[in-house]
Amino acid sequence: MNLEAYEVGFNIPAKVGMDVNEIQTPSLIIDYKLFEKNIIKMKEFVLNNNVKLRPHAKMHKSIDVAKYQIDNGGAHGICCQKVSEAEIFARAGIKDILITNQITDAFKLERLAKITSKEMKLGCCVDNKENIINIQKAAERNNSKIDIYIEYDCGAKRCGIKSFDEIEELIKTIKIMANLNFIGFQAYNGSIQHIEDYKIRKKEVKNTCNKIRELKSNFMKYSPLITGVGTGCFDLEVNEEVYDEIQVGSYAFMDAHYSSLKHDRKLNNSNNFENSLFIHTGVMSKALQNHAVVDAGLKSIAVDSGLPKTINSELEYIKCSDEHGIIRDPYNILKINDKILLIPGHCDPTCNLHDWYVVVKDSKVIDLWPVSARGFSF
Repeated sequence: MNLEAYEVGFNIPAKVGMDVNEIQTPSLIIDYKLFEKNIIKMKEFVLNNNVKLRPHAKMHKSIDVAKYQIDNGGAHGICCQKVSEAEIFARAGIKDILITNQITDAFKLERLAKITSKEMKLGCCVDNKENIINIQKAAERNNSKIDIYIEYDCGAKRCGIKSFDEIEELIKTIKIMANLNFIGFQAYNGSIQHIEDYKIRKKEVKNTCNKIRELKSNFMKYSPLITGVGTGCFDLEVNEEVYDEIQVGSYAFMDAHYSSLKHDRKLNNSNNFENSLFIHTGVMSKALQNHAVVDAGLKSIAVDSGLPKTINSELEYIKCSDEHGIIRDPYNILKINDKILLIPGHCDPTCNLHDWYVVVKDSKVIDLWPVSARGFSF
């Protein structure tokens, strides 16, 4: 990307060649070496376990990251969550996109049908008959083909259906639609991804996968592909041998919450990814005794999964407001204009607060990647 027309401090936080301490704050930083290590680790995992990799792009919302995962990380396509988000990646040349969501609005269905082409595959999820009929109408009007995944409620209690009779009826409906292709099932249980205790998480994974195993056996005549899985317990889920494709997202960056999950290191080290995404923030005040005020608050960091962590164990991020963060600094090691790195509690919504990733290697800026689909939530 040509950044010559951009100004540091106005519409970009840094330029290539800058030292890390020159990057404007607050900003998102990707440690390239750690990011690359995470990407390769997941590539090796899917190859060793003979599953397909379709990373969820709602996490990073970046064309550059998505292309890196496809070109270097073993991914054959990506997931998106919204139509406009999918359009961003389709227009950038991504050839295989699954929208892991129900698209029901008539206007959105028209846009959905217009994304597809002979050169790309596009899919979405359904959990009711009326939606299937409306997708067919939009696809027929636009002379397009759309892959359909029935969403199975395997425990998340969100979208999806449980009844095998209802599922059979939906499959038969899809099968008679000229512009729709039944591919298989979306089976993602987000509620188990965040269970901190390893033994409990393992037990809940087994319970979930037993449901999916029964689903798969009941509909084997249709040769369904089973897709799902998240970063929190992808290794345990894949070990159950019911999934054909995994939709992990956060593994590329990780965050403080996923990093806090407990694992049985004797049995399992495949989930040992490193934090490669950080909030770069600067000290703006030392007026509070044994504390420092930094310039990264709620408008820079999502806190739905907890406050960010510092990479220095002597410092603790304890409170935030719109534009301020309070750091407990008991030994007064921080000074005005010092820069520190924070690990966000939840990477997905944190990324959506920023326009740019500053890619850093050996303390130097090597690239800037736009958060391409920031705000594309239609």
